[in-house]
Amino acid sequence: MAHPLYIGSVPVFRKMLTAFDAILTRTEKHVEEKKLDPDAFLQARLFPDMFTFVRQVQIACDFAKSVPARLAGAEVPSYEDNERTFADLHARVKKTLEFIAGIDEAKFAGAENREIVLRPGTPRERRFDGGEAYLFAYGIPQFFFHIATAYGLLRHNGVELGKMDYMGER
Repeated sequence: MAHPLYIGSVPVFRKMLTAFDAILTRTEKHVEEKKLDPDAFLQARLFPDMFTFVRQVQIACDFAKSVPARLAGAEVPSYEDNERTFADLHARVKKTLEFIAGIDEAKFAGAENREIVLRPGTPRERRFDGGEAYLFAYGIPQFFFHIATAYGLLRHNGVELGKMDYMGER
């Protein structure tokens, strides 16, 4: 039987990141066809105190790799956050998808009872008494916030996308 925390994380992140990679491709095509400056999209934000599009994608990938890694008791890989182009973002999404595909579902055994500690020993330390709270009350909402914000930035800037693009059903 499949582990519920595996099912609630890895396939969800895989589906959404795969869909988002296709959105990146559509955005590149839009930029090229309209002869627009790619940086206008890559550095887009809704308000000056918000993260840019690039940062939203980086953070979404961070949650997609760190949440299942922590649930499986695996080390979370560190990425440099040095993406500056659509090609760089495609590479980050691909690297994230490859990492989560390699997480053994069997490692999720006991995740529901595994304590998850974020930023240990710092003033921002956050503790979760089990994997369910970490995944469903923190990890999934964080991931979807950043992936939806990135999608919204593209729509706001004229990329013709719809719900089926977001859901990966086109």
